[in-house]
Amino acid sequence: MVQSPLMRRLMNKPVVTYVVLFVVGFAVLALVSGDRMKKQSSDPHFVLQAHAWLEGNLHIEPPWKGDDPAKVETVLLKDGRHVRGRYLQTRAWLVSNPWFEKGIREPTTKRRSLPMTRMFRTTSGEEIPAHEIQRSLGSKYYVSFPPTPALLMLPSTFIYGRRANDVVPTLLVAALILPLCFATLRKLVSAGLSARSDSENLWLSVQLSFGTVLFFVSVSGKVWFTAHVCGVALALAYANLSIGARRPILAGLMLGLATLARTPMAFMFPFFALEAIRSECGNDWFQVWRTEFFSEWKAHGKAILKKWLLFALPVLAIASIAAINNYLRFDDPIEFGHSYLAVRQQGMIETYGLFDYEYFRRNLSVAFAMLPGFSSDAPYVHISPHGMALWFTTPLFLSLLWPKLDKERSVHRALWITVACIAVPILFYQNSGWAQFGYRFSLDYTAFLILLLAISRRPLGRFMKLLIIVSVLVNLFGAITFGRYHQYYDGGDYSVVIPHHPHKAK
Repeated sequence: MVQSPLMRRLMNKPVVTYVVLFVVGFAVLALVSGDRMKKQSSDPHFVLQAHAWLEGNLHIEPPWKGDDPAKVETVLLKDGRHVRGRYLQTRAWLVSNPWFEKGIREPTTKRRSLPMTRMFRTTSGEEIPAHEIQRSLGSKYYVSFPPTPALLMLPSTFIYGRRANDVVPTLLVAALILPLCFATLRKLVSAGLSARSDSENLWLSVQLSFGTVLFFVSVSGKVWFTAHVCGVALALAYANLSIGARRPILAGLMLGLATLARTPMAFMFPFFALEAIRSECGNDWFQVWRTEFFSEWKAHGKAILKKWLLFALPVLAIASIAAINNYLRFDDPIEFGHSYLAVRQQGMIETYGLFDYEYFRRNLSVAFAMLPGFSSDAPYVHISPHGMALWFTTPLFLSLLWPKLDKERSVHRALWITVACIAVPILFYQNSGWAQFGYRFSLDYTAFLILLLAISRRPLGRFMKLLIIVSVLVNLFGAITFGRYHQYYDGGDYSVVIPHHPHKAK
């Protein structure tokens, strides 16, 4: 593709290019964010966490601000013990027959007539009837969301305390994504894995920053959205360092930090693991290994294992720190706090757990079937709080279903394996992403979808660019209206994914 003289001059100065992209990205995001960037968001959990660290605490001192606190209560039992835990919403004890049935999820009409008491589950898993509790000794509140974004809030929190702005740091990281994506796509080109021109890579970078649901999460602050922004930035850094597997320690560090921004990103590891094999065995390693595995492993196994080990070291170190943090807060190294959330889904979590097939049908519908509603009355467009389908907010992703490939088949396979490892567990998660403009959990793997678009030999012609422009306009609407113009968003019922004619009812 022929590039303009201005484009060529700009690309010959990569540092200038990246600075320009960052400035342009920040200007666009700041313009759309508007008055939101002038004040703290309604859910500044990471500011609260940063402030707690600076005060030498793991828990959040009152007052709590925002939704989704992880609450751990300490109670004094009649037998004199002090235990920590929480009251359950779905379990009860039949006081008249305590030996008959310890837990009842849905008592019958007959059982409801019997005296019943709530259950208290301790951090060790013991369930205690409320009538065995003498009194409460108080509660502590924690941020259950992984803590990497709280590191971002430390400088401003050190200066302004709990009043620190969480929107501006989010905007800064979001603006960094544009040049970071462009640099990663150019690295694919230099590695011989992509034939995209700088102009095409720029279009794809714009697609990520402004043509996906990343746009609407970038301009609002708030705990859930800041985590996504940090996760995407770290995913790009991880992908950049994983190409060719030449920086295993740094790649492992980025994966570890990304995991502590968005837990599903722990499953990004296949990309580095498979790139380590490709870097030693060549682009056709998969076909060769199918017939000559033992000879290939004998020749290259030691070098591959060395890269895997170096990659694992920072991951294990960060995982150990996270486990200690979890144990100090919840007496369990693998409990990060979502079991203690005071949210509407708590009953489902107690019944089915955080992951279960029961959630799969809903999440599959939200990810791939949700569309906006239309009516003849203002405001004409209505969006469910469950959001809209991934392909609707970013239609260019549909082209991934029929890629054109040359020698990049091993990388293509590695990227899809990585996407699947991240995406599939999320479909079994207890939350759909509510409330959202589009399926925001897709951001955990969107960076790898962009890389898949980059390595495809399908030209980025007028129609493809038109799809990018359409997606930018769609997501611009979401970035402007979400959280501001509530008339475009249904109040909704969390348990109802696709209501029947919600706007015709009077």
